[in-house]
Amino acid sequence: MCETLRESVKKKLENDDYYCEKELTLSIISGKYKVVILWHLGVEGPHRFSDLERLFDNVSHKTISNQLKELMDDGIVSRKVYPEMPPKVEYSVTELGQTLVPIVEMMYTWGKQRISQLKEEGLIGS
Repeated sequence: MCETLRESVKKKLENDDYYCEKELTLSIISGKYKVVILWHLGVEGPHRFSDLERLFDNVSHKTISNQLKELMDDGIVSRKVYPEMPPKVEYSVTELGQTLVPIVEMMYTWGKQRISQLKEEGLIGS
């Protein structure tokens, strides 16, 4: 399926430093904007870097780039460079990454329902 893995994650696995499998999953999808990036790529399809940048207000180029790099290092996202001028680069979810999309969609649904509940209870404004 995919044979890449970020070095820090690989070391923790080799040293049995994860308490449970859920911790591994969280280490791969947690990070600034990773879940949102994964959702957009998994649900909407491939995006160019500039498309991803437009999704986030006031988020630096470097932050998005770092998150994409980690997702690529973990085999969740792939980067395709098209041989044309000017160069066209697209990011998409890998087969392995696609297996995380249902989890991300459940997180989205849960969050949406919880926001509605909080609004109904008057704990946040509408």
